[in-house]
Amino acid sequence: MFDTALTTADLLFLTRGAGVTILVTLISVALGTILGIAFGVIRYQVGPWWAAPLTFVLDVFRSVPLLIQLVLANAFLGVVLKLRMSGFTVACGVLTMYTAAYCAEIVRGGIEAVPMTTRRAARSLGLTWRQDMTSIVAPLATRVALPSWIGLALGVMKDSALVYIVQVTELLRSTQILITRLQEPLFLLMICGAFYFVISFPLARLGGYLERRWTND
Repeated sequence: MFDTALTTADLLFLTRGAGVTILVTLISVALGTILGIAFGVIRYQVGPWWAAPLTFVLDVFRSVPLLIQLVLANAFLGVVLKLRMSGFTVACGVLTMYTAAYCAEIVRGGIEAVPMTTRRAARSLGLTWRQDMTSIVAPLATRVALPSWIGLALGVMKDSALVYIVQVTELLRSTQILITRLQEPLFLLMICGAFYFVISFPLARLGGYLERRWTND
């Protein structure tokens, strides 16, 4: 048995931090996926030249480290624009755009993976562009894009540990606070890792299940 000063209240404190991690991830992945689908379809439909401004913005969010994005966004909104926004709102906003930037590429790749002959056959049968996208492209592209999207969602969940920089007390920040007080870094980091595993394992298993099921269909 471990000889530790960790109390039930401390475990509840870590659980609340894990809840914040889950909430930030859910909001960011949900909104980022919606934006990413829209951006991916726009990039595919209008072509590289017309989509160049959008591509540039998305490249910025993909290329600049997330930690720098969080610091700059917090400073720009608070110091330059004088907007009083909570760290939680700033974190969700930055992570949403970070997710959307990667999701747009996943969506665009998924659409391009659908054989053009299949799409031409659908259009020749009288399907409109909307019916083609919803009935033909979306089901086929989703199967291609799902593994990458799950990897992105798991990555965002782990990257959310950086939102401590904008004063959000998520799981890792909660662990750091307890480490400072209890001076048991290895034990507390093991617990923190266990929390992350419990959060991410079901999503990874669900993705694997869906991938195997759709492959066999």
